[in-house]
Amino acid sequence: MSFNCAAVSLVCSLVFLSVASELISSHQPIVALAGDDVILPCQLQPAVSVSSEMLLWTRPGLDPKYIHVQRAGRPMLMNQNRSYYNRTALFVDQLMNGNVSLKLFRVKLSDAGRYTCIIDSKKMEASVQLIVGAASSSVINITGFDKGAVVLQCESTGWYPEPEVFWLDGEGNLLSAGPTETVRGPDDLYTVSSRVTVEKRHSNSFTCRVQQNHINQIREAHIHVRGRESVLHELTVLSLFTKDDI
Repeated sequence: MSFNCAAVSLVCSLVFLSVASELISSHQPIVALAGDDVILPCQLQPAVSVSSEMLLWTRPGLDPKYIHVQRAGRPMLMNQNRSYYNRTALFVDQLMNGNVSLKLFRVKLSDAGRYTCIIDSKKMEASVQLIVGAASSSVINITGFDKGAVVLQCESTGWYPEPEVFWLDGEGNLLSAGPTETVRGPDDLYTVSSRVTVEKRHSNSFTCRVQQNHINQIREAHIHVRGRESVLHELTVLSLFTKDDI
């Protein structure tokens, strides 16, 4: 009788694993900035050890398509795409818990795309989308005057994808500015520049906000304009200093 119960228990366990086990990744894109390290999640649920399995990470469209190959806990480099050499790793101590997540080091803009996690023997796979961006600080300069008003210029270099530029006054109200000038460099990074003409406000404080919603990045620069005469004096001194310095 006990033998039958044990046999039934074993069969039930096998049926449970075959029916209920599922390889799960993130339904939401993973966002990373160029130069950062990122984790692409992949988990077998319920947790079952995959320490002795052939584990694959691939990216369609590449030749070879293999980003990371691991067998019995050891990485196999022969078929790995060269652009990922020394930039990938699995969490070896977590394989016994069904964790097949990939750590990708020093992310590049070219790494953006869809990745697939595969447990070869179980014919299971799951995919995740990686979005890669770049963001940089911005700088505001006073470039001159227009009929008594001050002309401000904001510039920011090193963005991807192309960001938007907004100007705000001290109360957080949007200001009307000229069209944003955009230049895309040979490294695919964007430089943006925007000018706004401002008159004296209650606070004389202004903000340039550069943002890219797809990568959830915002950078702000602030300036306090003390008044036309003070600015004129500072610009004159700076001009004289520059000439003398030359």
